[in-house]
Amino acid sequence: MHFDQFGLAFDYPDSWSIDTADSAGSHAAVTVYSPEGAFWSVSAHAPGGEATELAAAVVAQMRDEYRDLDSESASDTVAGRRLPGYDINFLCLDLTNTAAVRTLETPDAIYLFFCQAEDREWERISHVFAAMTVSFVTALGA
Repeated sequence: MHFDQFGLAFDYPDSWSIDTADSAGSHAAVTVYSPEGAFWSVSAHAPGGEATELAAAVVAQMRDEYRDLDSESASDTVAGRRLPGYDINFLCLDLTNTAAVRTLETPDAIYLFFCQAEDREWERISHVFAAMTVSFVTALGA
């Protein structure tokens, strides 16, 4: 499937569901959910801020909710663009979970990517999260 609204465009699996409820006014956001409950989201924020501060704020917010959260700086390179952020591990309902937050600065916006899954599902679908991110970044260059 292909999503293209609010200035956000990417491909996602047919069996996944889309939620655009967080998009309001000038803030564009979309979340895509797997049938098992994992999710990937992208949101656009005004340019000119600090992407690293945005990613750190996400980690801080999660740390408020999950006391035993571990995080470490991380980055990916997608279509020649560096996406800095954090890898995150935490317990939720006695299950280990993995999450990743990445940012991408452009002249038009700072994009925030966030994905999360229970660890067994993460192993099966992390490549799907990566493919959605690649399709988004590639669409920006088109």
